[in-house]
Amino acid sequence: MKLAAAAFGRTFQFKDLKEVMAKANEEKSGDQLAGIAAEDAKERMAAKLVLADLTLGDIREHPLLPPETDEVSRVIEEAVNEKIFAEVRNWTVAELREYLLAQSTGNEEIRRISRGLNSEMVAAVAKLMTNLDLVQAASKIEVTTHCNITIGQRGILAGRAQPNHPTDSIPGMTASLYEALSYGIGDAVIGINPVIDSADSVKAILATTKEIMDKWRIPTQNCVLAHIKTQMKAIRSGAPADMVFQSLAGSQDGNAAFGIDVRLLDEADELIRREGTGTGPNLWYFETGQGSELSAEAHHGIDQVTLESRCYGLARKYKPFIVNTVVGFIGPEYLYDSKQVIRAGLEDHFMGKLQQLPMGVDVCYTNHMKADQNDMDNLAVLLAAAGVNYIIGVPMADDCMLNYQSTSYHDIATLRETMRLRPAPAFEQWLERMGIMENGRLTKIAGDPTIFM
Repeated sequence: MKLAAAAFGRTFQFKDLKEVMAKANEEKSGDQLAGIAAEDAKERMAAKLVLADLTLGDIREHPLLPPETDEVSRVIEEAVNEKIFAEVRNWTVAELREYLLAQSTGNEEIRRISRGLNSEMVAAVAKLMTNLDLVQAASKIEVTTHCNITIGQRGILAGRAQPNHPTDSIPGMTASLYEALSYGIGDAVIGINPVIDSADSVKAILATTKEIMDKWRIPTQNCVLAHIKTQMKAIRSGAPADMVFQSLAGSQDGNAAFGIDVRLLDEADELIRREGTGTGPNLWYFETGQGSELSAEAHHGIDQVTLESRCYGLARKYKPFIVNTVVGFIGPEYLYDSKQVIRAGLEDHFMGKLQQLPMGVDVCYTNHMKADQNDMDNLAVLLAAAGVNYIIGVPMADDCMLNYQSTSYHDIATLRETMRLRPAPAFEQWLERMGIMENGRLTKIAGDPTIFM
């Protein structure tokens, strides 16, 4: 395995694959904080040159985190289709990039080839792509899933209604949810982040959202984003949960910091399939985000893009209904400014889609980051062009409970109108019955939550 490149009148020598992968990354403040980033653009380009010439076999034969010591690595390794891997093992990373971008390569070809790739290979090819490459490649990939309804079809942009409330007030959440529904948002999920992580609180929120869904015969699914153990306790006490939720990390130690492991996820998977209210077969909601492993001191010297890709390798095991990278939520220590957030959002969406996951993105930033709402508008348009399955909707793009900025209900409606996208088909039929949408466009009553009161 050649780990040196001659460029700019000098030879750049890298000690191992881990260093090449880290230094081939586009600039990220998280990698700089970890002390693994390229020193300058020249070293970054040299690392990309080395990475481009490595084969997929080289990457698999030199694991960054050995399966013997990490259960995430084991899950990823066990999922590789050996027959398909044998066909591509001698491809270079550059050749994989060319294959994905070729006009003749479509969704079915990518779907098949993805089964022979591991998460590190997916991260490697992302590092060689421009932002437009990431948009183009991802736009070819269609991943559809079904919980109570189906989303992910080409030309469909779903929205998660996120009616959070700073005190878990049921009337407050309900009012916000009615606003979301009035704009045609909520087909991906009615997903609420609770302030109080208790089984009773989770059960009350799930019962309320299910009551609203039943009353208005809304074709969607509900979920409360508490810790998986809390949700399991609520479900065992009779809470009506269509899906279960959990945040994931790309290393075993990172997941331990979240209080989870594969055994617990397996137990939750069995529970939601036995006692959940979703029709399935896709009954999970996972969230990720670059930098979580570094914040937990569980990155093992691996760069944050590669670790993010490994999150998707773990998520794939459970065939989720939706996956969401909360791209700018952790803060400027990991993604310093809007340029880095936009890049990360496109990387995450592409890497998840290439691993056949139903990717959404929380197009967001924290208030101490060098970014503003115009930057989020730009990323949202790029993701819509890339075929993102769904994005997040919160009132006026300002989550008053989580204290960060995202996209609003009307932002999603505007993206649909501008990019000629539609809600999920079953949800659009319901919107038409309610008089909120007609012939793919919102009507005059759209945006008026009092129609539900």
